Amino acid sequence: MSLPLLLRTVQTFIKSPLFIFYVAICFPIISFQGCTEPPTKKELPRILISSDIGGTDPDDFQSMIHLLMYANEVSIEGLVSSPYGPGRKKDFLDIIDLYEKDLPKLKKHSESFPHPDSLRNITKQGETELAPFKGFREATEGSDWIIKCAKKDDDQPLWVLVWGGLEDVAQALHDAPEIKERIKVYWIGGPNKKWGAYAYSYIAENHPDLWMIEANATYRGWFMDEDSPEDISSKNFYKNYIKGKGHMGKDFVNYYNGEIKMGDTPSLAYILNGDPNDPTGESWGGSFEPINRSSRAVFNEISAKTDTIAAYDIIEWHFKGPEKEVPQDSVCFQFEIWEQVWNGYYLGNGTYGARYSPKKPETGTFRTTSNISELDGLTGSYTSITPWPHRPSKTDFQLGPNWYGDKKDPEQFIDVQQGAKTVAKHRKAFLMDWAERWKWFE
Repeated sequence: MSLPLLLRTVQTFIKSPLFIFYVAICFPIISFQGCTEPPTKKELPRILISSDIGGTDPDDFQSMIHLLMYANEVSIEGLVSSPYGPGRKKDFLDIIDLYEKDLPKLKKHSESFPHPDSLRNITKQGETELAPFKGFREATEGSDWIIKCAKKDDDQPLWVLVWGGLEDVAQALHDAPEIKERIKVYWIGGPNKKWGAYAYSYIAENHPDLWMIEANATYRGWFMDEDSPEDISSKNFYKNYIKGKGHMGKDFVNYYNGEIKMGDTPSLAYILNGDPNDPTGESWGGSFEPINRSSRAVFNEISAKTDTIAAYDIIEWHFKGPEKEVPQDSVCFQFEIWEQVWNGYYLGNGTYGARYSPKKPETGTFRTTSNISELDGLTGSYTSITPWPHRPSKTDFQLGPNWYGDKKDPEQFIDVQQGAKTVAKHRKAFLMDWAERWKWFE
């Protein structure tokens, strides 16, 4: 056969379907793998939870169960018990025990679920008392753990998700202010700001450059569900999707009879969905707007109901009394609002002070009690409104560029709850995603 004829024969064969079939059968390893990078392991967001679990509100138990069912999606580096009331780290450990029993079924869907012992090892006891007027006290196992995790050699930030008071965060910032550059905080405020006004004020005044999402009302969109489909309403979700499923599902009914509240869960949902580095974007955990000040009203006399502030403001009262030979921050009186009692403190030079933050629009009244006659039986009032922050005041805390708050747009309110629609709009998506995970226990 001549060379030209041979070349034409080869060219014809190469173009034929028979040649393609031959190559596919005999050389299946031919691919483009050499042109692509090998798949890399997914880098999980680093999170630390500070919670008042076991304290005044049982919804943290619900949120803890939810967290453990998504524990393959995050790297949990700390669980800090920072309660108001009787809660302790044992409350975390009790839920971890249930998780351990459910773990074999969870592992069928992902090997990334952490070992129960690794979770027990990072569970720490935090502050058990409210901060004094200055906003911090002494280091705790929990606050030291926050510092240790924040200083870990890692390019990722540590997301500190606060489900209660800020006492341990404030203590950590006081003891190691350099960690501000390595942490991002998502705080469920509202009632927690009411109880933790002193720790909050310390952070806002002394660490305004902290990266902070202050969710005072947005989180309520998780359980305020007037427009929710009936099957996933707060009252019906348990019986339709949770009841009887796994050990954690059987325990869930012990909190609010299974009715969904989980007011702290939006902080985790914020990490799970959307771009957490952009608080203004869409997320299951809400959408926020930057704020450059945190409003604070300071009264150097008794306030009256004609004194209008914003809900979530810091109210600060200063009263004159005798100069005393006691350390500053000594408890010298108490004040009662809504049948709840807070401490007031000696500020020095015959001045006494107290701080409070209303958790909603209201007209409130306070009354003081003290063995110092000048401080005993003082009564006053205030009226709080929305939105927050209130109109500017020279006593406001001035904040840095990375502090975010609930959206003020009236279209994003549910009733009086500022920003709540930015969570509620995703209700079907986040609850049905969770419902799929409950099926894993069937």
